[in-house]
Amino acid sequence: MALDKNGIAQRIAKEVKDGYYVNLGIGIPTLVANFVRDDIEVEFQSENGILGMGPFPFEGEEDADLINAGKQTITALPGASFFDSATSFGMIRGKHVDLTILGAMEVAENGDIANWKIPGKMVKGMGGAMDLVASAENIIVAMMHTNKAGKSKLLKKCSLPLTGVGCVTTIVTNLAVLNVTEEGFKLIERAPGVSVEEIEKATEGKLIVEGEIPEMKL
Repeated sequence: MALDKNGIAQRIAKEVKDGYYVNLGIGIPTLVANFVRDDIEVEFQSENGILGMGPFPFEGEEDADLINAGKQTITALPGASFFDSATSFGMIRGKHVDLTILGAMEVAENGDIANWKIPGKMVKGMGGAMDLVASAENIIVAMMHTNKAGKSKLLKKCSLPLTGVGCVTTIVTNLAVLNVTEEGFKLIERAPGVSVEEIEKATEGKLIVEGEIPEMKL
């Protein structure tokens, strides 16, 4: 059984460690804040200028002035701070963020990422993603393994304009957890009920399978 978006976020939340400063990108990554363990302290940063982001607000409790980089309403935890973009990107470019979680349209087997330009759609630019991928040393990508037509999004080489080169460390999809290595995508875990063969069929780039692959524990 392939994971849904919440399942992907839940699995990524297991990679968040006590004391981490974490940047959450737009899309599936924003859901990660809902699944982090209660017994650890984590500071979520959004590049529009907040440190100390909490989970999404319940319906009726939204504050229109409190938003993340994707313009979704959020909550702020006690002690949260707000600042301008220059300070926010100083944190990012100064490598003060321990973990960056991004969405992607394509990832190549060498760790290249394409996540800003959608064919045929007008976009203003790649925004803060270029700073994140250029500065972060630990990047987890949250994405669907294939597109709506069933074609792989884990490729030998990205076809869309790149956001960053050779920067992705780990990918969590609806089918699997993979590490990016010098040899290609290394399969670490598979989604509950998903076979290695299904993952192989859905992966265009080089897939490394060593030994028995365990199922994810959510």
